[in-house]
Order: sequence, then structure tokens, then C-alpha cells
Amino acid sequence: MGVSASLLLVFSTLLCEQSILNFHRISIVFGLQFMLDMGTHAVDSEGADSDIYLALGLKEFSKGAIGTPPILSLLSSVLEKSVQKNEMQSETVSIKDNVALFHGLRAPTISIQQYIDRIFNYAGCSPSCFLVAYIYVDRFVQQTDVHLTSLNVHRLLITSVMVAAKFIDDAFFNNAYYARVGGVSTAELNRLEMKFLFTLDFRLKVNVNTFQRYCAQLQKESSESHQIEWPIRACGIKESWPSKSNTRCAPTIAR
Repeated sequence: MGVSASLLLVFSTLLCEQSILNFHRISIVFGLQFMLDMGTHAVDSEGADSDIYLALGLKEFSKGAIGTPPILSLLSSVLEKSVQKNEMQSETVSIKDNVALFHGLRAPTISIQQYIDRIFNYAGCSPSCFLVAYIYVDRFVQQTDVHLTSLNVHRLLITSVMVAAKFIDDAFFNNAYYARVGGVSTAELNRLEMKFLFTLDFRLKVNVNTFQRYCAQLQKESSESHQIEWPIRACGIKESWPSKSNTRCAPTIAR
């Protein structure tokens, strides 16, 4: 590689890193505003919307409740249903994967439900973070016309949840930690994050009306379907996993 090419590569790498740093700074500002909006209009609202938040586990878990919020199983049910539908269609119709970066070589053995639970248990994301991640995935799918399958759904999940956590949660971990949780390398997750952000054109803000609409949609779609056990293999996840208090995986912002 010549000197000019080497300098260009270094410059491109620094530019990407600076873009991510700028995104983190901007996300904290907008994320705090989002949390204020959601806290005022969503989680603390009354009436029908309040009932939906309660059913999804967004209210009590925002106040430190112990257990697993219902939104996790509802989200996994909807995603599993979508994956099954797309893979059944692919048996008769050729479906092209327009975003090969998220496409794995093999389908993991861990189910979507187990994968989502794993992220929740080890990454410490808020329940609202998973709803926002679901919105991001939907935007990504619409933007790229990609189809959710057992080969790409896990990478989309860990990437979208990580981005959502950085944008709306008051604390989050570094990419290396999320990579370990998701069973991918840090370098790969960095590439996935950049592709995801640029595909969404860095438009990450979710207003209250959109949040409420997706809550209602998620609950409606899940109530009309039954839980589907769809075996999917994870990307090299180990059974033994250290506690998230492990000092080697310290959060970017102290909890």
C-alpha cells in the first residue's frame, strides 16, 4: 500500500471515529429531551395510552420494578412471526438481501426471545429502549427494503438496541461490551453501527405520537398471534458470561 493510500485510510478511520463521537454527544442532548418528553407525555400519561404502557411494562419498570417487562416477549413474538413469514416466502420466491453486512453465514441456535432477554439482562437497557429499537428496525427495513430473516435479525437487534440505548438511556456501555453481549466482534459491531446510522440518515428522534402508535401496534400484532419458537443460532455466544459489573466492561457513563 502506498503512502497516499495509507494516509487516506488513516484519515477515513479518524473521520468515522469522529462521526461516532459527535453522534454520542448529540445523542445525549436529544436523548435527554426524548426522556423528558416520554416521562411527561408517555410513561406518566393517563387513559388508554397509560393502559398500554402498563401492559407493556413501561410504567412499573421505569420505576425500578424487578422482573422481565412484557414488551420483551411481545417484541420477540412479532419478530419471530415476521422471520417465519419471510422465510416461508423465500422458499417459493427469491428474496434478495439488500444489506449483506447484517447477513450472517449461519442461523444462530439461540431464539429471538432468548437473545432479547440476554440483551436486557446484561446490557441494562430500559424497556422503552427496546420499543425505540423496534421503531429503528422498522425504519431500517423500510429504507433498505430488507427482509427480516434468521440470518440478519440478531445483528439488527443488537445494533438497534445499542443505538437506542445511546440515544435515550441515561447511561450506556461502550461498543466492546455490547459486542460481547451480542456475540459479535467489536470491529463488526462498529461497522454495523455505522451502516445502521447512515442508512437512517442519523434521524433517531422518536416523537411521543410515534412512540404511542408503535406501542399500540406491537400490542395489537402480538395479541393476534401466538408465540412461535423459531430456533436461531447466536454468533459465538458463550454460556458462561461475567456479571455486567465486571470492571473490564465498564460503562461509558457511570450508572
